[in-house]
Amino acid sequence: MEIVLVVLGVAIGAVACFLIFSSKNNTKVQEAQRQVDEAKSQIDEARAQAEQITADARRQAETEQQAQILKAKEQILEMRQASENEDKQRKSEIHTLENRLVQREESLDKRNDSLDRREHQLQSLQGQLDRRKNDLDKMEAQKTAELERIAGLNTEEAHDELIARVRKQSVHEEAQILRESEQRVRAQADKTAREIVSTAIQRCAADQAGEITVTSVHIPSDDLKGRIIGREGRNIRTFEQVTGVSLVIDDTPETVVLSSFDPVRRETARVTLENLIADGRIHPARIEDMYKKAETLVNERVREAGEQAAFDMGIHDLHPELVKTLGALRYRTSYGQNVLQHSIQVATLCGIMASELGMDEAPAKRAGLLHDIGKAIDHEVEGPHAVIGADLARRYGEKADIVHAIEAHHADVEPDTVLDVLVQAADAISAARPGARRESAENYIKRLEKLEEIANAHEGVERTYAMQAGRELHVMVEPEKISDSEAVVLAHDIAKQIEDEMEYPGQVRVVVIRESRAVDTAK
Repeated sequence: MEIVLVVLGVAIGAVACFLIFSSKNNTKVQEAQRQVDEAKSQIDEARAQAEQITADARRQAETEQQAQILKAKEQILEMRQASENEDKQRKSEIHTLENRLVQREESLDKRNDSLDRREHQLQSLQGQLDRRKNDLDKMEAQKTAELERIAGLNTEEAHDELIARVRKQSVHEEAQILRESEQRVRAQADKTAREIVSTAIQRCAADQAGEITVTSVHIPSDDLKGRIIGREGRNIRTFEQVTGVSLVIDDTPETVVLSSFDPVRRETARVTLENLIADGRIHPARIEDMYKKAETLVNERVREAGEQAAFDMGIHDLHPELVKTLGALRYRTSYGQNVLQHSIQVATLCGIMASELGMDEAPAKRAGLLHDIGKAIDHEVEGPHAVIGADLARRYGEKADIVHAIEAHHADVEPDTVLDVLVQAADAISAARPGARRESAENYIKRLEKLEEIANAHEGVERTYAMQAGRELHVMVEPEKISDSEAVVLAHDIAKQIEDEMEYPGQVRVVVIRESRAVDTAK
């Protein structure tokens, strides 16, 4: 019974549980069914909206497509219309060109016909000219033969006589032109030139020092000569080897002589020797030490001399190498004239003359100061000192007009500016002043002989005399061979030859003297 009750209880519990579970499942199923229905409803709405959007988009696309088609058709019509108009215009232009070509062709045809007619006329005229030329040649030959018969001269003799007359007339005209040109130029320029040059000379004065290739050094006593020579001459050999200067020791009391063509070396050797004498210790090592100190001192003096010269002329932007080279001119001489003093004087003269002419003084002074700078290095480089100086100035940035003035001051190149002529004139004035330069008797005699030789080489010259230290040349000519007109030309030719073949300070005046005398005696 209990078992049955337990079984029934279990069965009832199971049925109850099943009923409860079934009730819950039905509720969930219904809820899920409801959600599914709602989702279907939303899907249907979305599908309807999508179909509506698609329909609207299709209608809008069809509308835009139709608008684009219409726009494209309009553009095609416009392009077709423009193309038709362009074709019409081109056809019109082609038609016009065809008309022009037809007209030109007709004109050319007419011109060709006219040229043909003219050619026939020219051929006819040429034939007539040939016939007339032949007739004229015959007449000319007859006339020439008749003239030769009358004059008694053949053609060559008449030609020579005509050439001689023309040459004589041309010489006369040349002399007259030269005389008129000289008178006109002198009348215009002589007064002004004299004023400018005299003003420059009066305002410029420079001391001129005569220097030679040897320097005398005073020593306290002759006993020092043996110490300077040294044992077996080692001191004097070392001195000459180190300094590059010859040391001459002779019987002259309390004096030794330094000899060298390089003035800077000679000055360095002089300072070295004086320092050695003052120090008292003379041996090879001391000589080398003193030479180095003297070299430094002389280089400093050279630089200071260049700076002082540039400062005196108011030039403050020279390249340092140019300043150093300019200072080296302090120890250079030309015909006994100190080159640095000469350069300063030329710069002063250039500045004064430029001022008188209304020009800028600065470039004139600069060119005058640097005009002889090539003399400081011309023993190291081949060529004229004017060309060397111009190359040096060009290398260190000087302006083209300054370089050209330096190069042209001895006519190594043709002077073509007023500045070139100013430097030439100032250089000649400085060199030509009495006492400014000194030359040897041998060179002086050679220069006079060369002047007389140049003049005597010309035909018709009888005697020649060089006067006033070679600054004036008197040329006596044979009056029966040289006329007055030819004398003017002869003076010009001799002066030109002297300029081309000789180098000389200042100017040389050429005077041609022609004298003819007729003497008779009354009885």
